[in-house]
Amino acid sequence: MIKKFALLATVAALFVACGEAQTEAMEQKVDETATQVEEVATDAQEAIEEAADAAVEAVEEGAEKVEAAVEEVK
Repeated sequence: MIKKFALLATVAALFVACGEAQTEAMEQKVDETATQVEEVATDAQEAIEEAADAAVEAVEEGAEKVEAAVEEVK
């Protein structure tokens, strides 16, 4: 009877140990994914800022051309 209990306790301990290893692996994967998401978000923010700067520059250039055209017409 003691051998059966010891075997059952050993099997239960293995299940717990394996479960903890899987939990740690999942937590590590979540952390890695969060880091990747932060990197992508940073890259996206930089791209948005560059696009906004380019749009402002294009609008300013267009405004200058319009002003020049208006001056020519006068």
